[in-house]
Amino acid sequence: MSGGSDLVIETEGLTKRLGGRNVVNGIDLAVPRGSVFGFLGPNGSGKTTTIRILLGLASATSGDVRVLDQAIPRALPEVLPRVGALVEGPGFYPFLSGTANLLRLDAADRYVPPATRRRRVERALERVGLSQAARKKVGRYSLGMKQRLGIASALLTHRELIILDEPTNGLDPQGTREVRHLIRSLTEEGTTVFVSSHLLAEVEQICSHAAVLSAGALVAQGSLDDLRRTGEPRARILTPDTREARAVLRGLGLKPDDATPPGQAVTAPFPAGMAPDRIVRALVEADVRVNGFTLEQPGLEDLFVALTGEGFDVVQ
Repeated sequence: MSGGSDLVIETEGLTKRLGGRNVVNGIDLAVPRGSVFGFLGPNGSGKTTTIRILLGLASATSGDVRVLDQAIPRALPEVLPRVGALVEGPGFYPFLSGTANLLRLDAADRYVPPATRRRRVERALERVGLSQAARKKVGRYSLGMKQRLGIASALLTHRELIILDEPTNGLDPQGTREVRHLIRSLTEEGTTVFVSSHLLAEVEQICSHAAVLSAGALVAQGSLDDLRRTGEPRARILTPDTREARAVLRGLGLKPDDATPPGQAVTAPFPAGMAPDRIVRALVEADVRVNGFTLEQPGLEDLFVALTGEGFDVVQ
């Protein structure tokens, strides 16, 4: 492992074996400092297990882990005070208020000054939009409010790294927008945010980098722009003559999709080196009516389905 300071999380061959199978299978993560890093995968793909290993909540079967340039688990006492985390949903005392819960959590942190404890709690609640509900018992909070309180607990003091497991789970659209804005503001303060999520819209709006996990294996990693470029572009022809258009495309060596997308269109993978005007000319010469021609770069949804064989939720 490089141990370079440009990475806040780095793993090499990280493996976790449970019940006779590898739930995390030799993954090499590289999370750049200052990024919003999306950690994606279907349910059961190993995301939460990986996060638990990064935080010292579970042990790896094999492989190496570095967080904030320190070896884990050996350096956990030095690393954890610099990391905020929300994993597997928040857990609070239901009979205490939001403020009282956060005060108890802050009091357990021996690295922060007690004199400014209440101000830290008030600021964290304000940042997640819970100031008005601060004195309300957590047992009366909605799921979304509890999720916000969990995020607030990770923000009680400045952290170099924030790890959030499904941070918008249970939030309404307004709450989701607020959390997205909060995550962006954290990076402006120099914090790296590692977000586990299955929501593609969320990842595309807030993340600069991502990794895709499938059945415990890392199948893609990089900046969002790099990931989008790994997919093959597609030609989309708007025409009422869909059957004839498919025949022309096959004659050019293309493989059009069998299904007709909405709007009387035909789509096909667009190979490198093929000139768009060649396709249009061949269609016109075959008397196919062409109402429109576009080249579409694959979206993250297309890429993830191709990589994992499973779909993702694309809306909140």
